[in-house]
Amino acid sequence: MNRIDRWFTTAAREVARHSSRRGFLARAAAVLVGGASLPLLPVARAQGESRAPAPGEPDPSLPAGDPSSCDYWRHCAIDGFLCSCCGGTQRTCPPGTEMSPVTWIGTCRNPLDDKDYIISYNDCCGKHVCGLCFCHRNEGDKPIYFTHRANDVNWCFGTKSVVYNCSTAIVLGVATES
Repeated sequence: MNRIDRWFTTAAREVARHSSRRGFLARAAAVLVGGASLPLLPVARAQGESRAPAPGEPDPSLPAGDPSSCDYWRHCAIDGFLCSCCGGTQRTCPPGTEMSPVTWIGTCRNPLDDKDYIISYNDCCGKHVCGLCFCHRNEGDKPIYFTHRANDVNWCFGTKSVVYNCSTAIVLGVATES
């Protein structure tokens, strides 16, 4: 027997001495079951999910269609943290916060249909500042003495708490020229 054969024989006996067929089968079954269950995890489903655009919204793969992007078309006059990055959406507040009934408004152009829309920017209040996706765009912003068109004000009026968390961008309707 040459040296290589002796080395393999010794290694195989060492492995056989410290393992069993049942143990090998148990580990192999765990790997197979674990690998098969990976697509069931929420992370895997979220990653594989394709985002279809909502009706009247641009493609979410573009910055103008991504609600978590500052370049999203509805964010033309926003000043604050985007609720779509903080656990809410562009229309809803994150859990544990309350939407302010008092808002400021802006007019933004939807690149999909090239129409102007009136956007209501509502602050979500009641929890500490989100701190994610800060966006500061000032299209149509007026000085603070035009309060309904100024975005530099904490709009947490009429809520239980005046602690600011994030801002939504809700479409109110199509803007018409008068």
